[in-house]
Amino acid sequence: MALISVFIIWGAFFPTNVDYVLGLVDGFISETFGWFYLLVTTGFVLLALFLIFGPYGKIKLGKPDDKPEYSYFTWFAFLFTAGMGVGLVFYGVTEPLTHYYSPPSADPETIAAAEQSMQYTLFHWGFHPWATYAVLALTLAYFKFRHRAPALISSAFAPLIGARSKGGLGVAIDTLAVFATVFGIATSLGLGATQITAGLSFTFEGIPNTLATNLIVILVITVLFMLSATTGINRGIRYMSWLNIILAIGLMAFVFILGSSVQMIESFTTTLGNYIQNLPSMTLGMNAFEGDRGFLDAWTLFYWAWWIGWSPFVGTFIARVSRGRTIREFVLGVTAIPVIFSAFWFSVFGIAGFETNTAQGGAIHQLMSEIGNEVALFAFLESQPMAAVVMGVAVLLIASFFVTSADSGTFVLGMLTTGGKLNPGTGVKLVWGVILAGTAAVLLWSGGLKALEMAMLIAAFPFAILMIFMCFSLLKALKSEHGILQMESRQRQHDPKFREKQQKELRKMRKGFEESLPDAEDGKEL
Repeated sequence: MALISVFIIWGAFFPTNVDYVLGLVDGFISETFGWFYLLVTTGFVLLALFLIFGPYGKIKLGKPDDKPEYSYFTWFAFLFTAGMGVGLVFYGVTEPLTHYYSPPSADPETIAAAEQSMQYTLFHWGFHPWATYAVLALTLAYFKFRHRAPALISSAFAPLIGARSKGGLGVAIDTLAVFATVFGIATSLGLGATQITAGLSFTFEGIPNTLATNLIVILVITVLFMLSATTGINRGIRYMSWLNIILAIGLMAFVFILGSSVQMIESFTTTLGNYIQNLPSMTLGMNAFEGDRGFLDAWTLFYWAWWIGWSPFVGTFIARVSRGRTIREFVLGVTAIPVIFSAFWFSVFGIAGFETNTAQGGAIHQLMSEIGNEVALFAFLESQPMAAVVMGVAVLLIASFFVTSADSGTFVLGMLTTGGKLNPGTGVKLVWGVILAGTAAVLLWSGGLKALEMAMLIAAFPFAILMIFMCFSLLKALKSEHGILQMESRQRQHDPKFREKQQKELRKMRKGFEESLPDAEDGKEL
């Protein structure tokens, strides 16, 4: 709290200096270590595939007889809301239209540009972000529910560093996770605030689209999500998640029915096919020979940093609501379903945005250039039937996502700063709510959305290194447990008078495995 407060004070009194320093660090990281982000996220995708099809898929996140705490609908609502709800609404029209006018390699404003635009949009919202979430969430859920370790990032490092995960090194790891979480959520809060302001400005002529309005929106939403934070996960966050997914599906259905439905479905299948076919080249492409890195820096690297920065928040929250599911079920649920939903979402809003923009002679893109990307959705909805009502629903949806993400964020920050409590106290969550709002406001004040993006890229870099070690730690623990489970299975299948040598080996393996794990919250109970 003290360290983040220093940042908030710095940004409040010296916003220009904050923008300058963030720009220097951001430029150095993106130019020097862009390849690192690409390789790391690629590794997360490969690890997720291994966990789905590998030998550890049947291991349960919890005791053998544990049942899932939440239904599939509620679980997916949690994933959708925490994972990227605000982003889907913000970029649903914006990103496909932006890439159409500035594609990575195709000629602008052509059919090839439209096809490439949809392909890269899905690439940015596809397997890479969800694999990043899945890997971190699975690691936390495995150690928490399988071995009763505290719900902390540092707990996952016990197989690698032993007791030091509970000392100063563990505290440093958790502190870094808090920083990444704060800046990750602040970025989303900033995006949400700018889009709510844009929507209100479009709907009501007397409301200006200014920084002052953005700050007022942040203040109002902060009050709302702090009220929601007092109700806990099973009331406030659950009910808000249900509302979010119902409103989102309703808005998407409205656009789908009134738009070119057949073309949207064809776009969905074509984009999905292009995405899968070109995934390796998009994943590892650094434009090393073309020399033009503008698209890569502005979009792909920003997204990869955003997903890594959001992963401690989203991963911790997903882990919290995933007790009782097997590893295979968990990874499939966290990756496949959201990717398919995202592909259909962008097909609906992307195609509808193209058509409306073309019919209006490029008016939406012109507004985006003059005002900002946050106006794209409302410039599009303005042309729809019952425009005022639909735009009101869109503002409500964004605000609802805003409230739920911030509420979930305070919940996770409370867990990370109270020793891993699954239900942190209201006072702790309220304090973090104020800090989140202050950070988002300072970043908007110092440099707008650009400052939010730069802060995210910087905070994600050291945490990406931690995630690499978390992956090795998880695999080490899974390998040890899988070996024990195989021996125990063979022991049950053989003669009860199992050979003494194998019994001793089994006891030695289990003892070593137990000593490598973090201490449980209520004693060394396995």
